[in-house]
Amino acid sequence: MAKPQTVYVCSECGGKSAKWQGRCPHCEAWNTLVETVESTASGPRPGARHGAAAAQFAGRGGLAAPNGPILLTEVQAERHRHQPSGIDELDRVLGGGLVPGGVLLLGGDPGIGKSTLLLQVLAGLAADLPMLYISGEESAAQIALRAQRLGLKDAPVRLMAETQLEVMLDTLANARPAVAVIDSIQTVYTEALSSAPGSVSQVRECAAQLTRAAKTSGITLVLVGHVTKEGALAGPRVLEHMVDTVLYFEGDTQSRFRLIRAIKNRFGAVNELGVFAMTEHGLKGVSNPSAIFLSTHAEPVPGTCVLATLEGTRPLLVEVQALVDSAAAPSPRRLSVGLDAARLAMLLAVLHRHAGVASGDQDVFVNAVGGVRITEPAADLAVLLAIQSSLRNRPLPRGLLAFGEVGLAGEIRPAPRGQERLREAAKLGFSIAIIPAANAPKGSGRQFEGLELHPVSRIDEALEVVRGLPA
Repeated sequence: MAKPQTVYVCSECGGKSAKWQGRCPHCEAWNTLVETVESTASGPRPGARHGAAAAQFAGRGGLAAPNGPILLTEVQAERHRHQPSGIDELDRVLGGGLVPGGVLLLGGDPGIGKSTLLLQVLAGLAADLPMLYISGEESAAQIALRAQRLGLKDAPVRLMAETQLEVMLDTLANARPAVAVIDSIQTVYTEALSSAPGSVSQVRECAAQLTRAAKTSGITLVLVGHVTKEGALAGPRVLEHMVDTVLYFEGDTQSRFRLIRAIKNRFGAVNELGVFAMTEHGLKGVSNPSAIFLSTHAEPVPGTCVLATLEGTRPLLVEVQALVDSAAAPSPRRLSVGLDAARLAMLLAVLHRHAGVASGDQDVFVNAVGGVRITEPAADLAVLLAIQSSLRNRPLPRGLLAFGEVGLAGEIRPAPRGQERLREAAKLGFSIAIIPAANAPKGSGRQFEGLELHPVSRIDEALEVVRGLPA
């Protein structure tokens, strides 16, 4: 059997070279040659032996495709069976739980709690299903010490310290776990490639073979991924396309609160948010996350406004803070944390043009409390009210919240699922809500008793409503 050949393929033009060069000899692009394995006619492709070994237990719910094409009408469409992980916040993000044959990629900053959460999940499921934890960064003794700190030392989880892909595939085929964790994919290497672990070619090839084994055998595979200093997952972007679900661990390591966000999910909704608190016994789900995103002021202070936002299917109340101060430099600063900086500049222009509030000579700083990242445009109205409050040095009335998208013409557009936002606000005791006119409830609105609603259609109307409210 011939040995697989290593070639270098240009990511720009696809040209092949026998050795690495700084410049592609075909298109003359720099630093585009990536090491890959080329299958030969006399031998099987790398991983074929392990794919065959994994196929022998495909009867456990594997996702192997038929040998030939079939009509769409002949396919028996079945809903994926989710296996609850035992952690409600994680199941919310996953869309119900883990899926047999699914491949999940979990990324996050070092020390944020990825290994802790996965060890808790495996320990909770190990009583009924076989679990396997493969670590390429820690020894089995180090994992056992973590389990002892978390009170999970008696959990029947099988551990393995390994970085070679071929050994991992043989172990998966022989051990037949229901859920396997690879911590992390950047430490795995295959002997078919000569490059170092963590390189683009190693990560891509190892992830492809592990994904193929999981789909064939029905194993739920969890890959832990490193992140770069910019916050993106390290390695090739194709890594995110290979897997079924991509989760990001967010939050400040100095804070006890952690957020898990679904960026991609083939088995559920995306942009769901799970909120956890780091305790001495591991990560615990937060049942009422709105409480951690709201600051507690003894008296109302200028520059704060509560926003009713939506993360996936969950309404959240988040405090938006703004600070407007005289600019010390000729070019005023516009800085936002947790909000889109480009949108902040646009909103200031709308505030000036359609409400007559000028801030061209002021520094403007905007922050979302609690480290949450808000991407939906429904935060526009709350941001502008907070900026107006700080600029006039006048606090908004206690118990006020707002939401709504602000357009370039000064109009306030409706936000999706406004009823659920108002229901969450009424449950937490808020008394005043400034909302888009299109989100005003039809009928008596008894479900929001105690909540005084002020529907508005333009930004100047919203500011006029605020001026008329008692302090």
